[in-house]
Amino acid sequence: MTRYALGIEYDGSRYLGWQRLGDAGPSLQQTLEDAISSVANAATETVCAGRTDAGVHARCQVVHFDSDATRMPRAWTLGITSNLPPDMAVRWCVPVEAGFSARFSARARRYRYEILNRSVRPAYQRAYLAWERRLLDVELMHQAAQVLVGDHDFSAFRTVHCQAKHARREIQEIKVVRTGDVVSMEIQANAFLHHMVRNIIGSLIPVGCGERKPEWIAELLAGRDRTVAGPTAAASGLTFLHPVYEANCGLPAEVTVGGAA
Repeated sequence: MTRYALGIEYDGSRYLGWQRLGDAGPSLQQTLEDAISSVANAATETVCAGRTDAGVHARCQVVHFDSDATRMPRAWTLGITSNLPPDMAVRWCVPVEAGFSARFSARARRYRYEILNRSVRPAYQRAYLAWERRLLDVELMHQAAQVLVGDHDFSAFRTVHCQAKHARREIQEIKVVRTGDVVSMEIQANAFLHHMVRNIIGSLIPVGCGERKPEWIAELLAGRDRTVAGPTAAASGLTFLHPVYEANCGLPAEVTVGGAA
């Protein structure tokens, strides 16, 4: 058996999330595994770097799978992609060591959340943008967010359905910037809780609108009470950019420490 890592991109609009759900509806995992199995001529299971929720997109999700089928990486890439629907594609395939895990070998994950900040709702690229009609002060949002950097208990920003054993995570970087009418938040952490990114942005928006002071985010973090934090932001604005691995994993630069983002 050979273990392979895949870099895949997808539009998550019509899926119920990453995780296989049986007959509940379309999942990204089942769709990808069906395509791999067709090329491998055998049932194949995958493990991903980070399970995304319903409606969330990915620029470079990383998965691994094992197969005894003899295929070159290019054949896997093109063969799997040809068996996928138009909203999913394999960007690259790399043979990896047997001990590599797309999930457990990852040192960090990076997300981007984008908001169209204008009075009129989006039409173009509406599947990839959230919308806020009130003017957002990105400087205040960025300032407020910096208290989240570091190793903390993020109970205030996890969904009640989160199955993680504990709420401690390490945010390595968070920034909020504006480009024209689009406000973007990029965040990188060692791992994320269920809905953590969307709950953070949902609490930063009231700061940006002037409804809350920047200090409120620090109060939420210290209080660890999800019921008093902001609402969960829409899934449409969220994209999983990529996980991050050590160089000895042998993956492309875009997912390697110090590589091109």
